[in-house]
Amino acid sequence: MEDHIHLLLQFPPTLMIADAIRDIKSNSSGWMSREIGRFAWQQGYGGFGVSKSNIAAVVRYIQNQERHHRKMTFEEEFIALLEKHGIEYDRQYVFG
Repeated sequence: MEDHIHLLLQFPPTLMIADAIRDIKSNSSGWMSREIGRFAWQQGYGGFGVSKSNIAAVVRYIQNQERHHRKMTFEEEFIALLEKHGIEYDRQYVFG
């Protein structure tokens, strides 16, 4: 998608999500900048846990996200995920 990316990652419990995302963003923005010119990720991110029993459904969702986003924008989807998981948020800070 042109305005966001979904990743399905598995890493050891000793690795904090914030550290993994920092490293992914750092390395990928450096690579993208070398390939296409100046590139930078947004400051924030969302991370949600997925049980092993739901991995196949998440893979299908990621594979079909273009079709999914014809019905629901990324912003609508992200707010829905926050609400589904009971995460408190202030709308004015979610997307800047």
